[in-house]
Amino acid sequence: MIDPKHEVAISRQAELLGISRSAVYYAPRPVPEADLALMRRIDELHLEYPFAGARTLRDLLRAEGFEAGRKHIGTLMARMGIEALVRRKSTSRRAPGHEIYPYLLRNVAIERPNQVWALDITYIPMRRGFVYLVAVMDWASRRILSFRLSNTLTADFCVEALEEAIVRHGKPEIVNTDQGSQFTGMEFIGTLKARGIAISMDGKGCWRDNVFIERFWKTLKYQEVYLRAYDSVSEARASIARYIAFYNSRRPHRAHRGCTPDAAYFGNQDMKAAA
Repeated sequence: MIDPKHEVAISRQAELLGISRSAVYYAPRPVPEADLALMRRIDELHLEYPFAGARTLRDLLRAEGFEAGRKHIGTLMARMGIEALVRRKSTSRRAPGHEIYPYLLRNVAIERPNQVWALDITYIPMRRGFVYLVAVMDWASRRILSFRLSNTLTADFCVEALEEAIVRHGKPEIVNTDQGSQFTGMEFIGTLKARGIAISMDGKGCWRDNVFIERFWKTLKYQEVYLRAYDSVSEARASIARYIAFYNSRRPHRAHRGCTPDAAYFGNQDMKAAA
């Protein structure tokens, strides 16, 4: 977008584009190896102790030999897109201009495929670096309908995953997400509204509101991600796709008395999951 060889000065080009001149010259630096190792361990601890904030994680990490302060751990948690999952006095904080929708699933019996879909994002460590994974889950059957990887926490890969699931499986009655900016912005909300899909959002910090996909993250990481060290995004995508195919079609699920998510989804069994 910025052309160093153009007759217009770079400072003027930056001004016309509404960006700072320093941003033109900024070269992103790779995340240090020490931070990548720390982020990997933070991710593991977060799965085990989702209530742990930066102070608790600092103490747990120090007991394991990691030297990192509370502020640095908090910075890494923000980069990873995770936070301590606890109730807060204020649950209405949001990105500027983003509307928060009520949670629609309390005391609702979810009994059939495509009644409710859930979306969530998680952090995926690689050998060098990391990516973010979003998945679309059918709540009743626990089947993963689509997924996408991205190196940034933007809304576009969430919209792509949602649209792929709709194209392949039809639209759901309700989509439930957390209050992350990727799900509250107009790009994502507009996709749902355009198709007449009801919008449900978890209470801020209320992990139980989307517990089934949270459980899937733990299963995926311990049975796939933590056993490997992906060298590239393409390798991560292919390996995760293989695991999801196994999870959907071959892995028995206790919620369905040993049936697979595929059997529950396509068999249209009566599946009562109280929300």
